[in-house]
Amino acid sequence: MPNGSLSLAASLYLLSYDPETGRPTGAHTALLVRAAALTELVQRGTLTDTDGSPCPVADALTGDQALDGLLELIGESRPRSWQIWVGHQPRLTEQAVRDQMVAAGYVRAKGRRVLGLFPAKEYTLERPEPVAAMREAAVRALHGGQPVAEVSERDAALVSLAAAGELRTVVTATDAKVRKDRILELGARCGGMGPVLEKVIAQVRTALAAAVVTTMLATTTAATTT
Repeated sequence: MPNGSLSLAASLYLLSYDPETGRPTGAHTALLVRAAALTELVQRGTLTDTDGSPCPVADALTGDQALDGLLELIGESRPRSWQIWVGHQPRLTEQAVRDQMVAAGYVRAKGRRVLGLFPAKEYTLERPEPVAAMREAAVRALHGGQPVAEVSERDAALVSLAAAGELRTVVTATDAKVRKDRILELGARCGGMGPVLEKVIAQVRTALAAAVVTTMLATTTAATTT
């Protein structure tokens, strides 16, 4: 699977690893991957908006198992808003993407035992060079002198989602403040196929940011009560 054929969800999943250590960074990966999958399905025209909820286009398939799995899940479920779908069982999409990356040789799965008893798996980056190159390309899109109008919708979506999901391997905390205007412009660029879908992608980004904050607050509360 060459880099150019990676889905937006797969790219953000890989960017959640540190190329130098090969280990996950602790980013909000499941939420990022789900938001990326929704965004790509919208950009591909396989998922449309119906009264504020995502609706799969009849018989539409992408050929990507993880993306098509999400299409099927949405199609078989009761209507939910875009915001809810960002956080509704996001690990299903993350696991599907992770399995793809293991099969493609980007990530390696290693068995271990928790407390010496319970079997589990840990995942490490097997191919850090292409992931480092992906990160450099994303950082260029954020910091480079290229006009936003010339940035591809996919790259614009990647940076915009990375910022909303606080993926610090791509958008640092300083970047989020100093490059705020550029991030907003990239956010508008990644939905550049009409006002309705632009609004939908903006909703997905907003929902991702809200879900990240909620997760962080829950983690902080749990830490202070134990």
